[in-house]
Amino acid sequence: MKTALKPILSAVLVTVTLVGCSRKKDSFINRNFHAVTAEYNTLYNGYNELEQGRKNLNTSYRDNYWAILPVERMQIEEDVILPGQSENAEFSIAEEKAVKAIQMHSMNIQGKEKNPQMDEAYLLLGKARYFDQRFIPALEAFNYILYKYPASDKINQAKVWREKTNMRLDNSELAIINLKRLLEQEELEGQDLADATSILAQAYINTKHLDSALAQIAVAAKTTTKNNEKGRFAFIEGQLYNALNKADSANLAFDKVIALNRKIPKKYLINAHLEKAKNFDYTTGNKLEFMEHLTKLEKNRENRPFLDHIYHQKAQYYLTLGNDSLAQVFYNKSLRENSLDKILVATNYETLGDMSFDANRYKDAGSYYDSTMTSMVENSKAFRVIKRKRENLEDVIYYEGVAEVNDSILNLVSLSKDERLQFFKDYTATLKLKAEEEAEKQAVLEQKKGLALNNAGNTAANTFAKTKKSGANSSSFYFYNDQTVAYGKNEFLRIWGDRELADNWRWSSKSAASNFAALETGSEVDGSTNELFDPEYYIAQIPTDSDEIATLIKDRDYAYYQLGLIYKEKFKEYDLSKDKFLALLNNNPEERLILPSKYNLYKIYELQGRSDAVSIAKNDIITNYPESRYAQLLSNPGLAAERDENSPESVYENTYKLFQNQEFERVISKSNSSISMFEGDAMVPKFELLKAFAIGRLYGFEAYEKAINDVAVNYANTTEGVQAQDIINNALEALRSSEFSENESFKSFKVVYEFQNTADNGLEDFVKTLDESVKKVEYFNLSTSVDVYNKDTTFVVVHGLKSIEGAQGFMQLLEKEDRKKLTRPFTSISSKNYRTIQIHKNIDTYKTIQ
Repeated sequence: MKTALKPILSAVLVTVTLVGCSRKKDSFINRNFHAVTAEYNTLYNGYNELEQGRKNLNTSYRDNYWAILPVERMQIEEDVILPGQSENAEFSIAEEKAVKAIQMHSMNIQGKEKNPQMDEAYLLLGKARYFDQRFIPALEAFNYILYKYPASDKINQAKVWREKTNMRLDNSELAIINLKRLLEQEELEGQDLADATSILAQAYINTKHLDSALAQIAVAAKTTTKNNEKGRFAFIEGQLYNALNKADSANLAFDKVIALNRKIPKKYLINAHLEKAKNFDYTTGNKLEFMEHLTKLEKNRENRPFLDHIYHQKAQYYLTLGNDSLAQVFYNKSLRENSLDKILVATNYETLGDMSFDANRYKDAGSYYDSTMTSMVENSKAFRVIKRKRENLEDVIYYEGVAEVNDSILNLVSLSKDERLQFFKDYTATLKLKAEEEAEKQAVLEQKKGLALNNAGNTAANTFAKTKKSGANSSSFYFYNDQTVAYGKNEFLRIWGDRELADNWRWSSKSAASNFAALETGSEVDGSTNELFDPEYYIAQIPTDSDEIATLIKDRDYAYYQLGLIYKEKFKEYDLSKDKFLALLNNNPEERLILPSKYNLYKIYELQGRSDAVSIAKNDIITNYPESRYAQLLSNPGLAAERDENSPESVYENTYKLFQNQEFERVISKSNSSISMFEGDAMVPKFELLKAFAIGRLYGFEAYEKAINDVAVNYANTTEGVQAQDIINNALEALRSSEFSENESFKSFKVVYEFQNTADNGLEDFVKTLDESVKKVEYFNLSTSVDVYNKDTTFVVVHGLKSIEGAQGFMQLLEKEDRKKLTRPFTSISSKNYRTIQIHKNIDTYKTIQ
């Protein structure tokens, strides 16, 4: 009987199960089966994946404490997420679980959902999409809950999440409206109230209404049940007070964070201390107590991950008190912590750069600014500011380097033979001492390494001996045992050192560690075997050629002159500028630099209000250089208010007008005389570049390339030098080819008449007749020009023809009477090939291939 009942009971159970699985029958069993299965199977696993994904997001996210923290820790990626793609596998799985719950357990009967877990499923679906940064699909899921399940107990959560999504879609104003309505219509409490008010605070922050955000974040910090959120919201509250310049209230908020102590992540606690430190009142605060507090934070072993910020704050303290040396120490200590906070690193470097700049250490400042830019977002506003600072230092760094190097060399040149020998004996003795110290350190390291190898080797030897004694089944062949092989290698290294695999490997010269071996045996490094320890090696490199020495002096003097100008005009450092000009004059420089230097000294004394020095400098210039334009300006101050027609600027403008009129020979001649006349003036590079352009137009590509290279090399640190280098990098290669193209492949052509540059060439009459003739041609928009080809030839060119045949038959376009007047031979050419002949001056080559 019992046996007969078993199949019956099994059939009944299967039937009940199948009936209960139906999603189309509204019964107690069906509803509860699908609700329980969805809640404790699919949705449970989905929420587990969601939480794991959120933890991963929090772990990878780095807060920027230099700005107001966002309420939610979530890094928004700039890349667009395409359908089917996902940034996080956990969120994809969570979404799949939500979809599976909906597909397998939804009971939509006669337009009504009978499974009470479906609102949870859609909420999970929206959250998974939200964290996967697919905000439009997430918004659809949350809106579906609001539309389909208005009586759900999750309706308020859905509304909050919908507004979070709206904010991510840059609809903060809409989020504010909806969240305010929610708070007015519903009596939220606990975590629901904290979620709503915190998101509303974020929306206000996004729209720059910080006072409104402050009220909401305070409610959120008070009502949230999660300690992490308590700490974060209180910290944001303090930041908002700081943004509103309410330091006392901010400190009270940060005290709330500090009071939570170990209940919150350490980063909130330390940054709360640091934010309070930033608010320290240096006029009324207890400085001793404040420094003791920072030192206590520094010495706490638990705070080691935050030493970069603690050191930075101590540096700020010393900088504010004017103790620059200690400030510099702590900025450098902060940098040595290898901080991952790029803003902190950039701030440290920038501050050190500013300190060096203020101390007139411009070369150091330039290096610090270079380091600053490596830690900044390229092309950001802050980056561009630092870049401009660095570019302003380019010239001073370059010329300071030239002056320093050349002064050092010239100082050695001026020493007697015995003085040189003694100088380099002292220098090489120092080098030798440093080398011995370094070798000694290396020897100690090698010795420690050898002891470690010996210990390992002894272990291997003992193992090898035990293996032999035991007669183990494993092979006793030496190379089959890893430990004995290691022992053998270590013994070889200990006895022979690191030898190259080569013939005669036993020779001592093959040892890579011979210096270390020498030290171990007590001998010293032999300076005679190394030319770097030989004074004669350095003495031999001191220049003796008079031309080379003269070049060094000339470059040094020019660097001094440029430094004087830069310090005076760009940095307003008049004492530094004065020192450079005086040092230059004491060096007995070239005549061309003396007068400009004296005039600049006169202007510096005038700016400093040193009337006696002004009178002396003025009389010196007027007496000794009466014909100069400087003497004229000093004798007749009224000229200074007007544009002196002999000033560099006026001369350059006139020369440029000559260039526009294609008077290239005059441009070159005028530029050469102006370069000599105004040597040392900031306008000289402009004349050089203009001359290079004129050379190119007159003599062709090769001459132009050489001229533009000269400007780039000789004036590398000027705007014109940079422009010349840009031409070399980006334009010269496109101009280099002198090959001609097929005329038929173009749609713009010219007719070219050649005239020799002689007094009676008849060019003007020809141009007049040609202009009158082309005006009568109705079917083409023709024009003419007179173009210089080279110093011997000028072209008269007709523009506007559309084909090579039209250019070749140009005369047929003219009236019969005009053809009789224009009987000169001409060349038909495309605009592209005309450009080539002007660049390379090769019209004769073009004629031979036509």
